[in-house]
Amino acid sequence: MVIMLTVPFGLCAAVMAIALTGGSLNYYSQIGLVMLIGIMAKHGILIVEFANQMREAGHDIDRAIRHAAELRLQPVLMTMASTVLGGLPLVLSSGAGAEARIAVGWVVVGGLGFASVFTLLLTPVFYG
Repeated sequence: MVIMLTVPFGLCAAVMAIALTGGSLNYYSQIGLVMLIGIMAKHGILIVEFANQMREAGHDIDRAIRHAAELRLQPVLMTMASTVLGGLPLVLSSGAGAEARIAVGWVVVGGLGFASVFTLLLTPVFYG
């Protein structure tokens, strides 16, 4: 449940990125939204699963989530950075079929950029 609470923030960020760039919520951007949900869920699962392991080892909830968030910060940021940087060529594309690539690109770049911040900040808050 904690993991899914951050998904609406990512979806809102992606829709705002589409709106700010003048794009439309079409079939291709919806594919990007599904991809965004999967990546956000993966980030949340990393943090929550590690916190659960620490709690099973006997740590209290505050220490467990703090330690989990600290240790999982680098992997989450690296995944986010590589995905956002990988999405930049989609945003900057031109030529035949560029509209489809641009739609997916803005969802990934805009949505994941803000969604990762929400995941890193809100998952520990909702967990605790």
